Amino acid sequence: MAAENRNRWLALMVLCLGSFMIVLDTTIVNVALPSIRTELHFNESSLAWVVNAYMLFFGGFLLLGGRLGDLYGHRRIFLAGIALFTVASFGAGLSSSQAMLVAARAVQGLGGALASAVGLSLIMTLFTDNAERAKAMGVVGFVSAGGGSVGVLLGGILTSALGWHSVFLVNIPIGIAVCALSLKYVAVGRGAASGARLDIAGAIAVTGAVMIAVYGIVNGNEAGWTSLRTTSFLGAAIALLAIFVAIESRVREPLIPLGMFRLRNLATANAMGVLWAAAMFAWFFLSALYLQVVLGYSPLQVGLAFLPGNVIMAIFSVGISARLVMRFGIQPPLGAGLALAGIGLGLLVRAPIEGSYVTDVLPSMILLGLGAGMAFNPMLLAAMGDVQPHESGLASGLVNTSFMLGGALGLAVLASLASAQTSASLAAGETVASALTSGYHAAFAVGAAFAIGAAALGLWVLRIREQAAQQSDDEFALATAAD
Repeated sequence: MAAENRNRWLALMVLCLGSFMIVLDTTIVNVALPSIRTELHFNESSLAWVVNAYMLFFGGFLLLGGRLGDLYGHRRIFLAGIALFTVASFGAGLSSSQAMLVAARAVQGLGGALASAVGLSLIMTLFTDNAERAKAMGVVGFVSAGGGSVGVLLGGILTSALGWHSVFLVNIPIGIAVCALSLKYVAVGRGAASGARLDIAGAIAVTGAVMIAVYGIVNGNEAGWTSLRTTSFLGAAIALLAIFVAIESRVREPLIPLGMFRLRNLATANAMGVLWAAAMFAWFFLSALYLQVVLGYSPLQVGLAFLPGNVIMAIFSVGISARLVMRFGIQPPLGAGLALAGIGLGLLVRAPIEGSYVTDVLPSMILLGLGAGMAFNPMLLAAMGDVQPHESGLASGLVNTSFMLGGALGLAVLASLASAQTSASLAAGETVASALTSGYHAAFAVGAAFAIGAAALGLWVLRIREQAAQQSDDEFALATAAD
């Protein structure tokens, strides 16, 4: 029994290492964006595609990846995703043109989707006890936040010392290690839905709908939101989504059984995930640009600027968040964490052109770190709590899809909003720095509204039986003693 328990935690560490690599890549690239823009001659709108190409394929293929895990085995799909992500990182590191980099980022997104879609399901299968599951999710949150902390710092160091190409090449040794350790520690298993058929038509429809929608939104500001081009793309996305729903209601083995959306907590948690991810990408993407473009920070300084918030996020995720869930249940820390993050983004709305880090940036970083560290663990528990084992991969893919689509769509909307506000300010005669700051302020305000909206859903729409909160003090102490 002791050996079995040890192997479960070793397997968790391997899965978290894969998650670490994917999260590391997200934040490390954000720090390098200004350098990438300069060397490859991106403009403000096209630069977003370095992030969006990844997010499009990540979000678009998560549902399919989760279903493939249910059908063919979660470890097999996890290994395939990590291997693909590693190879694509090598291609991104060698990129010498905009097209090559964006294409490599898209393939990275596909590999990341396959690995992430089944990673959460593997963890939920490993840990079925409520207390152990809360602790395991705390480790997941810690690793995700740790990846963010290391990413912003390492991104600054590598970009300053070796150039932006190195931020992709750093993934290669990590990916190789994850593949090797997965073969040793992650158990082989047949998919819980083994023998069922893959809904290829549904996968094509929903993936196409997501990609077309994001493309239309990203280009909406440039082409005009009421232009034929924009409305055509958005109309095509809506049509494909309608086709997807029609397919799912008729096929015998749908990609997403529509009945899953009647699971109140799963549906609510996914809606919260969309809003929450949109707010978080406002923080990472737009804050990095504000610090570098407006305040003139170097890539290393940007990495150090993000470090306090990410460290706080990591500390809360690994220990304090699990304690709060076991003591108070899921909803109070979830709602409080999202609200704190919303306040943190709200503070950035007042960040001036010649802002001071200590007074104008650091308080926001601290609140965002606290909020994210408190909310991540209970949000995952709320999303996966009502799901049956044979649909765990699909539910994991759905949760990750909500996060990734929220990030991609939120970034598209907020970047377009910032650009529109900047253009209007320039037309009104403001300086470039003032106009850029005005644009970032508008985006931060909307991002704060997203976080507050997610908090409201968590407090008033979720319906969770707070069994954990009713545990005895002895059980609580036992569950958290290892933190």
